[in-house]
Amino acid sequence: MDRKAKKILFETFWQSGGWRKGGYTCTEEDFLYAKSRGLMFDPLNRSHDECVQRLRQLHEEILTKEAVVEAFLHSLSTRKVYLRSALSSWALTHDLPVHTYAERPAEQRSYSACGDCNAHKLMSDEAYVNEDLNVLNFERVKWGGVRLNWLAYCLLDLECLSREEPFTVSEADVEILKRMLEAIASCADKDAARQLEKRWKDIFPANKYERDVIMEIWEYAGLLESKNDSRKERGRGTDYMSMATWRGEDGYSHEKVEFYFGRYL
Repeated sequence: MDRKAKKILFETFWQSGGWRKGGYTCTEEDFLYAKSRGLMFDPLNRSHDECVQRLRQLHEEILTKEAVVEAFLHSLSTRKVYLRSALSSWALTHDLPVHTYAERPAEQRSYSACGDCNAHKLMSDEAYVNEDLNVLNFERVKWGGVRLNWLAYCLLDLECLSREEPFTVSEADVEILKRMLEAIASCADKDAARQLEKRWKDIFPANKYERDVIMEIWEYAGLLESKNDSRKERGRGTDYMSMATWRGEDGYSHEKVEFYFGRYL
């Protein structure tokens, strides 16, 4: 990743340990440089339907499950956090059919008025007009992503990964994965996401925010899944979204672990 372009991206949104106040901006020269290095983008102007069609093309012609898994595992020892969320972006959109926004309205809207997106836990709009992709990419590069189940984010995320060279998975990456799974299995029944995050603390290089994001990624990918959404939520509005009702007794999905990581275990 180009260091100068990354610095431009970060300084556009972040200053002195917090979000830049007074609006986000950078010079035209800086923007063009970061854009030329694939870290900043023109605003998104596409309809929902066009985004869905492009996602289908990415899945059928460009990206494979193996590519997103290799990127995720490679990120564990290298701390290249921007490679992680492609796993959830791929999972959330892989079975998404080609459809139009108004084709099947959601009966009970949880994520989107579009029934197909809603059923796949995707937050989507009918059209994207001057949608800022740069703030989404900043979050992706700094923490590994924040708005993980936004249709626009999934599209950006997979587009970015499609431009990367193939990654190698090291023995260290596989060992980290095994220890992560062992830590989940060791959770007490009533442990929530925060307790799991602390169990992961010394397993791989990351801060609390990065570990939180991995848990959210794993939930959207079906690796971690709450088996009782009626539980009292912990973290919604503060720390967690998809992981708010997960508990240690839920463990992890052995089926999904085999689906994604079977060749490494």
